[in-house]
Amino acid sequence: MRTAETAAGASEVAVNARPSLGLRACSKIGSQHLDKVAIVYVRQSSPHQVAEHRESRARQYALVDLAKALGWPTERVWLIDDDQGQTGTRADNRSGFQRLLAEVTLDHVGIVLALEMSRLARSCKDWHHLLEVCAIFGGLLADQDGVYDPNDANDRLLLGLKGTMSEVELHTMRNRLDRGRLNKAQRGELFSHVPLGYVRLASGGVAFDSDEQARSVTRLLFEKFEEIGSEHGLLRYLVRHDIRLPIRVHRGPNRGQLEWHRATLSTLAIVLHHPLYAGAYAYGRHVSDSKAQYAGGKRRLKVQPMAAWKVLLKDRWPAYITWERYLQNQQRLQQNRCLPQSPGRPRPGLALLGGIAACGNCGRRLAVHYRDGQAAFYRCNKQAQEARERTCHGLRSRELDELITQQVLQALQPAALELSVKALEHAEKERARLDQHWQQQLQRAHYDVDLAERRYQAVDPAHRLVAATLEKQWDESLHRERRLREDYDRFLRDSPPRLSTHERARIEALARNIPALWQAPATTNADRKQMVRLLVERVVVQVCYHSERAQTTIHWKGGYQSHHAFIRPVHSYAQLHDFEPLLERVVELRQSGGTAAQIARALNDEGFHTPGCRGPFTPAMVYRLLLRRGFIGNEREQDDLLGDNEWWLTDLARELQTNPLKLRDWAARGWLHNRRTPIQKCWVLWADRQELKRLKALLAQSRRGINAYASDLTTPKTRPPTAQRR
Repeated sequence: MRTAETAAGASEVAVNARPSLGLRACSKIGSQHLDKVAIVYVRQSSPHQVAEHRESRARQYALVDLAKALGWPTERVWLIDDDQGQTGTRADNRSGFQRLLAEVTLDHVGIVLALEMSRLARSCKDWHHLLEVCAIFGGLLADQDGVYDPNDANDRLLLGLKGTMSEVELHTMRNRLDRGRLNKAQRGELFSHVPLGYVRLASGGVAFDSDEQARSVTRLLFEKFEEIGSEHGLLRYLVRHDIRLPIRVHRGPNRGQLEWHRATLSTLAIVLHHPLYAGAYAYGRHVSDSKAQYAGGKRRLKVQPMAAWKVLLKDRWPAYITWERYLQNQQRLQQNRCLPQSPGRPRPGLALLGGIAACGNCGRRLAVHYRDGQAAFYRCNKQAQEARERTCHGLRSRELDELITQQVLQALQPAALELSVKALEHAEKERARLDQHWQQQLQRAHYDVDLAERRYQAVDPAHRLVAATLEKQWDESLHRERRLREDYDRFLRDSPPRLSTHERARIEALARNIPALWQAPATTNADRKQMVRLLVERVVVQVCYHSERAQTTIHWKGGYQSHHAFIRPVHSYAQLHDFEPLLERVVELRQSGGTAAQIARALNDEGFHTPGCRGPFTPAMVYRLLLRRGFIGNEREQDDLLGDNEWWLTDLARELQTNPLKLRDWAARGWLHNRRTPIQKCWVLWADRQELKRLKALLAQSRRGINAYASDLTTPKTRPPTAQRR
């Protein structure tokens, strides 16, 4: 905010541009207004108008003289021109307008002067806000046509009409510009700039970039995306091989020149989504998000679906890919997104079917959960999302993944020979493509050296101010070329253009032996998932909580479906479908005189399996089943649990005539061979005749407070191999 004296030199041509007001307007000005300050508000919509429309600026600054003519002294006339180059469609980005409102609400302002009402606001919301504030605090408004009192009904009506006309005028101008832009776009001629790999012609058309390396790198982007399948994977490939992108500068002193920049994810997204690479012209792919602007955020562009594009002209310009290929790329990019309706890109986790496994009960996609970074589980989150009782059950991933792996490898086996040929061709093509890229880089570096040399030779050597600079540039070009040749030599050492005989044989062997390729250390989890997705579209799993048997349906690419059954691990025996027959068989074998080990072998031979599916039945498991059935009671009463020369803890204490706690302490110290029963964890001690003599001698020397004993008394003898326990 400035006073009239500081703003006197703002425009010398304003003297002859002073507007005049009639006597009726001046009659509205009273002493209560003259006691306050007069504010002159100056605004132009863009920097271009500030620089070029000088007459409009001069007329606005001339309002300072008008305020003096209306009776305000020079020191009481304030000038606000902070909003030069700011649009009037919004008030939150205009600091000058905000200061004007603040002064009015502080009851400091007697009159606000502007050349036109549109200078104050182009929005009815902002205009009526100012109008209401001036009416409350008794301020006047003035433009080149007169002075207005917001508390006067006629003036208020006129001010409202002027504010509406100002907003309509803005919409009219914008509509005229938008229609002109759309008309040019419908002819396929509206461009701000073209993406990398293309150049604008002087005639207004579009053509391939004239640089051969720029065209080669652009084609490489689409070829590698078809192979890798994700933007992040493509970015890692480009960075790993130090492949830079050809960018034509759009603005600045180097406009139109070709520069090589490191690849970024945003640049790759523009390339893969732009329809111009398929030869199509499109307009209206993005729209401005107005809600973000009024929410205090930055201006955003929302991506529109293809059906909402305003203009789409196919086969309009030279194309790097076909339109069908472009649509496939868009579908693949959509599938890579982490959305409920898309599988997402393959990730490095252990679960093989993340993103393509579905619940057979409700149809929802199964989520992948990891426990301690090792075990993976497929779970249905329906009950969590709908706050209901669990009706859909998940399962551990290992058994299902093994089934899918077996089916996929079996489907790939007939194509092993063709895959080996394709693998060799792909490896040779990849080596040749990278070598060609290096050769183009070397050729460009050699040209830069020749150009720097010619520039140095063309200058007068006596003109050292110029010659020294050109000599330095020549020297830098030589250093870049030498460094590039050294990098190329290292590339040839690590990856020669032609595969060696050993490399060809190894690739061919791996491609022919698909299971070995699947299990190869270089094959990552993401690679295996990608192989599965090439053949399998969806896997639907039907899990029953009260059974270890599960059903799965594999939806193969092409529409074929195959149905499979498999065994999943469960938490308890009660979830086994044959639990009752299992218990009856255990009791039957026990009644016939079978030992625990014999019963375990019989169960394994007859096809029974444990709940966890982690291994065969063991004698300890058989004892648990018998105890659960109530067929056996206290383990201390089951003498068949003892082997040769084994004692229950209490029996051995009775034999030695000592306290059982003493023997348990000796067993914990390692002075006795001991073990625990599998269920009730009862102590079982081993002692033959020699051991009984040693223990009796140890008891004879045992006294309270004595901890030092002879080593031959505390060291048990080596236990000989015993017969298998019953």
